[in-house]
Amino acid sequence: MGAVCCREEEIDFTTEVELSHFNLLRSVGKGAFGKVRIVQHKRTKEMYALKYINKERCIRMRGVENILQERRLLEVINTPMICNLRYAFQDDENMFMVLDLMLGGDLRFHLDRQGPMKEQVVSFYVAEIALSLCYLHSKQIVHRDLKPDNILLDEKGHAHLTDFNIAVQYKDKPLKSVAGSLAYMAPEVLSKTGYFGTVDWWSLGVVAYELLVGQRPFRAKTNDALTMAIMSEELTFPTSFQRTLSCDAMDVIRGLCERDINKRLGCGDDGFERLKAHPWFEKIEWEKLMTKDVKPPFEPDSKHANFDATHELEELLLEDNPLKARKRKDPSKRTKPLSKEMQTIEERFLVYNY
Repeated sequence: MGAVCCREEEIDFTTEVELSHFNLLRSVGKGAFGKVRIVQHKRTKEMYALKYINKERCIRMRGVENILQERRLLEVINTPMICNLRYAFQDDENMFMVLDLMLGGDLRFHLDRQGPMKEQVVSFYVAEIALSLCYLHSKQIVHRDLKPDNILLDEKGHAHLTDFNIAVQYKDKPLKSVAGSLAYMAPEVLSKTGYFGTVDWWSLGVVAYELLVGQRPFRAKTNDALTMAIMSEELTFPTSFQRTLSCDAMDVIRGLCERDINKRLGCGDDGFERLKAHPWFEKIEWEKLMTKDVKPPFEPDSKHANFDATHELEELLLEDNPLKARKRKDPSKRTKPLSKEMQTIEERFLVYNY
């Protein structure tokens, strides 16, 4: 008599979303609190990026409020220029956020592999990220961590802002906390004098410089020296790039990296309109760009993975507790009460289904 083949347990998709609703595919990234995998919804066959955060690790690193804030902000954001949230849920070990999948890789990946980019390509990325910043600032959200690592390309080459781990939504009072990646921080963050969305425009200028030149405009061997450079050093371009970059490109970067926020490009009531009207963006069709009805100047290679393959190896070889769907424990059968932080996660990391 032949062996009986094991059949996969039937899934009830009418229940709240959970990990068993997805096929787990490749590991493609990791951050301070969690990892990212490509997943496929078993019923719709749609592909997504699954960001999962281990609860205990998050608590140890005092990142619970950051993750909860990211989860809350992503629920109120929905624009083509951002990696939007599609589902959120948790099990006993992890918090999960299912996001739009971007197969084109991040700009750090492409910068590391191909070096400085052409002006036509960079002006396109700057325009698309400017649209995302304009949208966020209209909702009084400041990203605070704009850098090449947090700009993802889709398979066609459109740029999207991601990682809202330290983003914040302000009300009337200026923000005072020092947050972000030091090399991309605006002077008003470092001076602790208070800031709003102005800081994101400065970071965009640093990103534009780095994409064009291959290095950041302010560099130093220590954090204190780097802080001083950001606060007071004149922004200059390497001699070789002064000959190859257009005056318009350098003017935009100087405008974005202007220390006076009243003069900074992108800032103020008419800041975005001033940026759009700059000659460097003369060929940008802004209305079509908002709907992605424009062909990007660079299309990522679809035949090769546009991410570091070592993430997959680490998951296979080094992960002690590999990700898999697990049924939640019955709360009534817990032998000891949840910690304060675990209880906070239980109560505030709510299920979301777009």
